[in-house]
Amino acid sequence: MMLSSALPRTALLRALNSNSFRPAAKEMLHRSRAYNITTKPISSSRCLCTLTSSSHTMIKHEHKRYNPSDIQLVQKRSNFSFAGPRKLSDVMKVDLLQDKSNTEISDVWMTYHEGKEKVHGIVMDGKKGRNLLSKAAQCPFFIQPVFRGEGHFMIVSQFQTPNYFLLALLEDYKMDPAAAQPILTVSVFDDLAETKDVVLLRCDIINRGIEDDEGYKLCQNLINDYLEFEGVHMFNKKPDAFDVDEFVKEKEQKWNE
Repeated sequence: MMLSSALPRTALLRALNSNSFRPAAKEMLHRSRAYNITTKPISSSRCLCTLTSSSHTMIKHEHKRYNPSDIQLVQKRSNFSFAGPRKLSDVMKVDLLQDKSNTEISDVWMTYHEGKEKVHGIVMDGKKGRNLLSKAAQCPFFIQPVFRGEGHFMIVSQFQTPNYFLLALLEDYKMDPAAAQPILTVSVFDDLAETKDVVLLRCDIINRGIEDDEGYKLCQNLINDYLEFEGVHMFNKKPDAFDVDEFVKEKEQKWNE
């Protein structure tokens, strides 16, 4: 699963030619390329078993088995296998949730992801989650700045149906969209939206070039921008009207809040 090259060209050029690629990007690019990760498909790289704790009986615990051939830290780009769970059933025993309230399901989801390294759980109500997926399908691309020190670098996000966001360095996208390696993925599981009025989201930070707190902020900013939608819609449908520099200034003010 790789990034498409269908990003609105005008919007891409405006983002690259603005003041949006400053010194911090050089450090990030170096770290990202040094730590690009190649993984096998999820079914062959993970063993699933049930947690014994009574409060987690509907959760499937993930034990990753890594051999030298499973993960290679390489200096070059390579094909990308999705790092997060593809289906909610890869994480939760969905059939055991039928008699649970949305509050109970939300608590289990958040507790399971609490303290996990480079993985975050997020919960939203069913209507809001479905709204997020609908807007993402209409406008699959957007950008996000990451601020580090006195500079920042830009990330491009792409939504791929049915429910995944892939985020990669904009500079890598510029050089070769098909080879740009995602540094973060966001999975949106709406399986329980109608029956339990809850949508479960998972953020997987898959590249060591980005810090855990940066990845979580990226995920939250992405979600918020799609729910607000005005900027996302303009970026995809009216790219000439999208002011990249103003967008970056607004994000910088909120980054450290």
